[in-house]
Amino acid sequence: QVKLVESGGGLVQAGGSLRLSCAASGRTFDTYVLGWFRQAPGKEREFVATVSRSGGRTYYADSVRGRFTISRDNAKNTVYLQINSLTPADTAAYYCAADLGARYGTTRADDYDYWGQGTQVTVSS
Repeated sequence: QVKLVESGGGLVQAGGSLRLSCAASGRTFDTYVLGWFRQAPGKEREFVATVSRSGGRTYYADSVRGRFTISRDNAKNTVYLQINSLTPADTAAYYCAADLGARYGTTRADDYDYWGQGTQVTVSS
């Protein structure tokens, strides 16, 4: 079992930055891959970024590559998503997720076993 709790969302102006955090508990933290997804109103949940168990490998959606950075601190049982140069198109609920079966990250939501409750990011123009 893994429990994930996101924080750090909020209202920000276009061009601004936020750092999202996701604190995990339960299973040993460095035994699973972590990912971030987002879902805007009326749209399907989409992949944002993923990080391997050690933190050494990351992968991003094309829409966020170069603006978003995923990282994890295995000593603090926390994964982060630094989001820069925000645009209104980034407005969504952001979710972190844990994939217990992978060694490296995947982009498919169905591969992830546990999900947090989400944190809202709203970008004003």
